[in-house]
Order: sequence, then C-alpha cells, then structure tokens
Amino acid sequence: MSSSTARILDHPSRGLAAANRPAAAAVPPALPRARASSCWRRAAAALAVPAAMLLASFGFRAMALLQAVIDTDEGLYLVQAQAWLRGDWPLISVWDMHPVGAPAMIALSLLAFGESVGAVRLLGVLCAAATGWALFGLVRAAGGGRGLGIGAGLLYIAETVQLRGLATNTEILFAPFIAAAMAVATGAAAHTLRDGAPPRWRALCAAGLLVGAALAIKQVVGLEGCLVFALLTFPALRRGSLPVRRFLAMAAAYAVLCALPTALFALAYWMRGGLEVFLDSLFVAPFRYSMGRLGLWDALQPISTALATLLWPVLLAGIGVANWCRRPASAGAKGGGAAPETLLAGVGLLWFVTGTLAIAGPGYFYPHYFLIWLPSLSVLGALGAATLARMARPRLMPVAFAGILGVTAADAWRSDAAPRLDRGIGIWQPDPVREVAEAVELRSRPGEPVFIVNYHPVVYFLARAGLPTRFVFPAHLSGDFDEVSDIDTDAELSRVLASRPRLVVVDRGWWPQLRPRAATTVTAALQADYVLADTVAEERGPVEIWQLR
Repeated sequence: MSSSTARILDHPSRGLAAANRPAAAAVPPALPRARASSCWRRAAAALAVPAAMLLASFGFRAMALLQAVIDTDEGLYLVQAQAWLRGDWPLISVWDMHPVGAPAMIALSLLAFGESVGAVRLLGVLCAAATGWALFGLVRAAGGGRGLGIGAGLLYIAETVQLRGLATNTEILFAPFIAAAMAVATGAAAHTLRDGAPPRWRALCAAGLLVGAALAIKQVVGLEGCLVFALLTFPALRRGSLPVRRFLAMAAAYAVLCALPTALFALAYWMRGGLEVFLDSLFVAPFRYSMGRLGLWDALQPISTALATLLWPVLLAGIGVANWCRRPASAGAKGGGAAPETLLAGVGLLWFVTGTLAIAGPGYFYPHYFLIWLPSLSVLGALGAATLARMARPRLMPVAFAGILGVTAADAWRSDAAPRLDRGIGIWQPDPVREVAEAVELRSRPGEPVFIVNYHPVVYFLARAGLPTRFVFPAHLSGDFDEVSDIDTDAELSRVLASRPRLVVVDRGWWPQLRPRAATTVTAALQADYVLADTVAEERGPVEIWQLR
C-alpha cells in the first residue's frame, strides 16, 4: 500500500469532499480555527511517539526505583556527582578511569530531581526513552514504516532491564547520543543511495557533536563514531558525488567535532589545575586496565551468558539478517537506491559488529558492557519480527508483529523481575545497603570521613559522609584492580587507616576479593584501633561497621 493510499484511507471522506465541493466553498469561513486545529493535530502526532517511549520506559524500568544498588559502578558516579555539587571535581577529588560526562549528567539529574538514588534512576528512564525515540527516527530516516520504528524503540527499552541495565550506567547514558548520530548518518546514507546527493555539512556537524557527547561519557564509543562517519560519507564517496578534497575536509571537521566536548572538559581541568590527572584518567588508565584482559576461555562464560540472556532478540535479529541475505538488493526499492529493509539490515549488522568490537576492547566482559548490543539488536529484531509477521494473513500482520515483539518484551521484563520479586530487597525485605548507610549516618557527623573498605561506594552518597581518599571505588584501592590507578595502593591504604576515620565498613562476604596485603593491613588496623559497633545482614554475609575506640 502506498503512502498516498494510506493517507486517503486515514480520511476516507476527504477525497470525495474535495471533488464535490463547490468552488465558492473551497475556502471555509473558519480558516484560522481550522489551521489551529491542524497545528494541534500535528503537534499531538509529533509527541505521540516520544510520549509512548517515555511511558514504556517508566513502566519497564519502574523496579529500578526500589533498590539502592543494582550495579556498583553507578554508585561511584553518584559520589562523583555529589562531590561536584559540593564544589569538588571528579577525578581530582573522586578518581575514576572514565570521562566525566556520566557524573556531569548525574549531577544535573540530582539538581533536577533531588539528591537521591531515585534521581539517577529517573535519568536512566529518560535516556532509555530517548534512545527508543532515536531508533524510531533511524528506521524512519531509512524509509521504514512507523510501526517498524516503534517496534525497534520499544524492543530496546524492554531489553534494557536485563544485564544490570536498570542501573544508570554509562551504556545507558551514551546510548541516546550514539543512536541519534546513527539516525542522522542512516538518513544521509539513504539520501545518497536514493538521489546520489552528497552528505550535508549540517548532518555531519550534528553527528559529530552527538558522538562527541557520547565520547565524553565513555571512550569505547569511538568505534561506533567511526561507523557513523562511514555511513555519512562512504556511499557518496563511492558514487563519486563526494570529491576527495571535500571528504578529507569533512573527516577533519568531524574529528574536531567529536573531540570538542572532551577538549572543553580538558580546558576546564587545565584552568582548575587538574589537567594531568584528567589526561591520565581518560587516556592512560584504560590501557592499564586492558593489560589484565581475560583470555579467550575465560571470556566465553560472560559472552555465552549474555547471548543466552538476550536469546529472543538475538534470534529475531538472526531472522531479520537471514531474510535480508536471501532477498535481491533492489527488492522493494522505490525511485532507485536500496530498499528500506535492506538498508536497515545492513546498518544494523554493521552496528552489531562494531558494538562487538567495542565490548571486547577493554578485555573484560561485565554484564552491562553487552548493553552496547541492544540498539542494533533492536533494529534487526524488529526486522525479524516483521519477517515472521508476514507469514500471517495480511489483515493480521500488524497484530502478529505487535504480538511477537510484545511477548519478547514481556519475557525480558519477567526474566529480570522474577528474581527481584523472589529476593524481595526493597520490596518485601529491607535494603541492606540503605541499612548500612543509616548505621553510618547515625554514628558519624555530617561530612565526617568514614572508610568503606570493600562495600558499595553509594553508602558515601546515602550517608552524606566525607571521603577519606579520592580512590573510593573498592576495586581500585583494596581489590584486584589496584594497578589501574598507577599509585602505591598499599601506601594509600595505610595512609587512610593512619588518619583514623571514625568508621570503617567491611563486607565479609566480599572479603576474599581483597588483595592479601590489603586484608592484612585492614585486619591489623581494626584489631588495634576499632571496635565492632554494628552488623547488617547481606546476601553474601554480614557487613560490619567498626567504630574508633
């Protein structure tokens, strides 16, 4: 069915009315009112999709509001953001090996929604909804239908509840920027394939700034940024509509735009006197981190677990790619160029491969790393669902398409919600993290330094406690990733304990993850200067709060 036919069917009386209307009545007397009504309808139509994405995001991610900790990394960003609001700066006062875009976004959410864990989870809701909307835009930019675009966006939102995606980690925060950049690039590629037109400078500028914003959140998106530029320029370069000199100029401009947000942060840190730590954290520390990468056999376990977790979208994506491979390249194309489904399948497959390289780059395979797959899997999965829906009768195709994606989304929610409901933390049972924070806050003065040896750093945030060190992430100081920070961690740990913080928090369930020398140092300090003041039951074992004698 053509788009013009669809428009006539949407308003079946419009064509007849136009044919039978007298010439004198062609302009109705109430023209301003009709124009106003038309404007409202257009506004409502434009807002319908983002509103649907936002509602779906809140519905699927509502359980994120119940627990204080879903992934430990999120707590570090919260501590950094809180420190920023107090006048201190991330990296200088709270060290990490990620860019400062994540704590910057979280600081804004704390300003908007209040200083609570719920504020950062609401930020995650907004980011997931924005990514779903961007995927809808990507499908439409390629020439795909509204239903296909809505399906891709909703599938992404539903699948983010898995792989610890309910936490507002970097993969959730940079996804809207990358998906929007991919939408711009896909639109440019479709325009070139259809009309032979070269990419426009405004499209390149928009894509470059979007990728730059994502790079200011996490470095691994650089590979996806390269794919964005390739989609923008390579089709036109191949067709000869983009001269080599203009291509090189665009490449230089794109590189500058991608680097601009990070460069502005670097300038701010230089003015603050912290450029050295900024450069070390963003460019050197990630290489130190990747030096301890997992071997192939060890990596197979998290990879296979992620694939099993995302089984249904992976299968749907496989069906979509297989259907694309067996169809002629020109099938369904209108006015020349590639068919929308052909373009979407090619873009989705390239995006998935690029995302896989980004996941493998750091050398470790934590569950939330695999969230990078979700945007491409969602586009390909929607194509696969559409392929299966075509097996039904024509009148039942939309119902079949919605049913396939609905069951897939419901299964994703069930697989995450069922264990959470069974554990009951923050629902039927008290939240141990909040209990520890309450115990710390009760026994310390506001802003007084306490030391969390090997428990969740979000306790600093919840208890409004002072920081005894800028290395508040346990793995960087007392755990296995001590070489990432490039300091003498044993000396820093001894200095912190020698400063005699009023409280020391120890998680006995995670005690085996401490370095042997760190465990010995902490044990000696506790025996010499501290008394056990309280314990909180955790799933792994007791969490101990030790108080200075």
